[in-house]
Amino acid sequence: MSASMYQAALYKAATYLADGNVPQPKGNAPDALTGKVTTVLGIAAWAGTAAGVAGVLITGSMMALSVKRGESSEHMSRLGMVLGGCVLVATAGPLIQFVFA
Repeated sequence: MSASMYQAALYKAATYLADGNVPQPKGNAPDALTGKVTTVLGIAAWAGTAAGVAGVLITGSMMALSVKRGESSEHMSRLGMVLGGCVLVATAGPLIQFVFA
């Protein structure tokens, strides 16, 4: 295909979508499936939160022991990764809801 054919196809697709012809799928999931998926996602969110709290506690304990022993370690980078994971877990639901709602 030549470049002009690609440009023509791209122009046609852009004008089609710009005219408001974007498909809008409907959520037709069965209620039984929706309930099960909600339960699984709730358990996953709970587990992620629990893992985040455990990670902060473990990292804090390791930092306290390192200071007491006089060892220097890179616990701050580990704490940053744990806190980044906590932020990701906490914002996953609202972020996906914002994008797909």
